[in-house]
Parts: sequence; structure tokens; C-alpha cells
Amino acid sequence: MKIFVKTRIIVLISGIILLQNCTQAAESSNAAPAPELPVYSVITSPATIYQEFPTALEGKNNVEIRSQVDGYLDRIYVEEGAYVRAGQPLFKIDSRSYGEQMNMASANLQAANANIQKAKVEVDRLEPLVAAKVVSDVQLRTAKANYTAAVAAASQAKASVGSARINVGFTTITAPVSGYIGRIPYKKGSLISRTDPSPLTLLSDISEIYAYFSLSELDFIAFQKKYPGASLHEKLKNMPMVELVIADNSIYAEKGKMSIVDGQFDKTTGAISVRAIFPNTGGILRTGNTGRVRMPQLFDKTLVIPQESTYEIQDKTYVYVLGKDNKVTGKPVKISGKTDNYYFISEGLAAGDKIVYTGLGTLKDGISIKPKAISSDSLLRARPL
Repeated sequence: MKIFVKTRIIVLISGIILLQNCTQAAESSNAAPAPELPVYSVITSPATIYQEFPTALEGKNNVEIRSQVDGYLDRIYVEEGAYVRAGQPLFKIDSRSYGEQMNMASANLQAANANIQKAKVEVDRLEPLVAAKVVSDVQLRTAKANYTAAVAAASQAKASVGSARINVGFTTITAPVSGYIGRIPYKKGSLISRTDPSPLTLLSDISEIYAYFSLSELDFIAFQKKYPGASLHEKLKNMPMVELVIADNSIYAEKGKMSIVDGQFDKTTGAISVRAIFPNTGGILRTGNTGRVRMPQLFDKTLVIPQESTYEIQDKTYVYVLGKDNKVTGKPVKISGKTDNYYFISEGLAAGDKIVYTGLGTLKDGISIKPKAISSDSLLRARPL
């Protein structure tokens, strides 16, 4: 009986072992094959990256046109949005009252000149009489004092004529610079005053456009280290031309040059204001436009990888690196710059490392793949930097 029981136990154990082996064999035969994925070697390449800064655009000159005399707006010589040249008449203030002031000042000057002549005649009459001791020299001194007073009065009258002439000239308002006329809030017949809060119009000289933007303290320090020169002025001269991205995300045709840097950092924002100057021959850009200034940074050699070869976890960027036995491992990388299609890597990879190009969604650490080698040069040729 005992032998029979032992025999049944041995048979049962053998059956269990056989069943496990069959199950493992079945699972092994049903396991999915290693995925075939494109893999390429990381290479270095010359590249240019751009750092972008939001900017507000202003014309070279933005002049408020205001009246320097009070009166009714008699004529408007220009239309809103028109281009005018320096010296061209813009507005006319009713000049009749100022013309009468001019006439009165001129008449007073004539009277003052006549008084000079009268006083001179009196001095000439008394001089020989005093010399002959016919009259007292007191009368001569009085006559000379009257002559001096007459000369002073004439000078005062002449100044009044000049002031009146200036006021008459102010009744015709001309363009101080060439540019485009802005909105004109006043109409013919409006009462104009020198103290009006709103100008007659705004004249914008946009032959050149100034793009103002701000650099943080770290950006400013990096800028100073990046370009050669003993002074900030020399560093600006050695800096390459910058680009302007306008509102529709297209690149403005003309390149600009960095010009000035503000004298100090803003205590509130911790930033310093700078500007770039762009030619505006065609008048495409206007005061008030917005955009982004692109500052280039040139690299002789930098590690370049396509953006689709990366994935992100908690604000960190990773790639899958191919290791031994064709197993992949996720590795974090540090991005120093980018273009529309590529990332430039400063840390985490070395030239020659093999990474997976696409198909990252199916991968995880330690999984084996069947690598399909592709040329790094062919990637760059297909989509140039």
C-alpha cells in the first residue's frame, strides 16, 4: 500500500513539472519579437541657434505736433496716414489777431525810432549852447538821458515786432521731420490752445525702426562673456546682426544691428533695456507694432539630435540610448538651444552614442530592440539645420 502511494506522488510531481515546462515553452513561443526601430549615431555639426525676446517697435522719431499759439483751426493741409516731408505745412491757425499785433508792434517801433531822432536833435542843439555857456549842462545831460531812453524804447519795440512776427509764423504749423501723419482729432473750426492735453497729431519718422526689449541680469552677463571687446560698445560692434520676427511669425526681410544698452537695471524687474535698429525703407513696420528679436548664437561644433528622438518626463528631456545586447535605457539630456526640427545637446550625450530615432512610445528601460541603422548625415540632409 505504501509503495502504491509513493508511486502516485511521484507520478503527480512529474506531471506538474511537465505541465510547467509545457506552459513556459508555450509562453516563450507566444512572446512578441523585439521591435525593429531606427537607430543612429549622435554627431556634431556647426549650428546657429536663436534666443528670442519680445519687443515693442518705435519709429526713429515720434513727434507730437502741437500749436504754440491759441486760436481757431483755419485749415488742415494733410490727411491722416499721409507721408509728409520736413518743412511741409500741416495746419493753419487763424492769424488775423496775430497780424494786427504785428502791425501794432511795427507802428510802435516806428514811433520809437522817431523819438530817437527827436532826442538826437535835442542833444545836437544843446551841445554848442553848453559849449558857449549859454545854457546849463544840466539840460544837455537831460537830453542825452532822453536819447538813451529813446534808444532803449526802440529796442523794446523791435523785440515786440520780433515776438509778433514769431507768433504769426506759429500760425502755420509745419512738419519738423519727414514721416507719417497719425490720427487728427481736431477738425476745421476747432478752438486750439497751447495747453490742450491732446496734440494736433502724431508725426512718426519710420525710416528706421527701433526694437526695444529687455535682458535679464543672467542674459546680460552671458552677452558680455560671449562677444569680444574691451568695452560694451566694442562688444556691440562685434555682435552679429539680429533678426525680427513680426506678428505673423514671418522673418522681417532686413536684419538689424544692436545699438545701445540702458545705463542701469530696473530695480523692479531686474532687467536692462536694449534696442536693435532695423532699416524700414519700404515703410512696412510702424510705431506700435510688436514682434520678437532673434539674437543668433554661433556654434562651431555642437551635438545635434532630431526633436522626435526625445521624450519628456516632469519637465526633463530624455532619449533612449542603445546599449549592450541591443537593450535601450532612458537617459536625461540638457538642451542648450533648438531649431524647428533639432535640439542642441550640451550634457548627457557624447559623439558616437547610438540613440533611437522614432517609435519611443512603445519603449521602456531594459527592453531589447532590433536596431535598424540609419545615417546621421542623411537626417541632416533631409531636414537641414
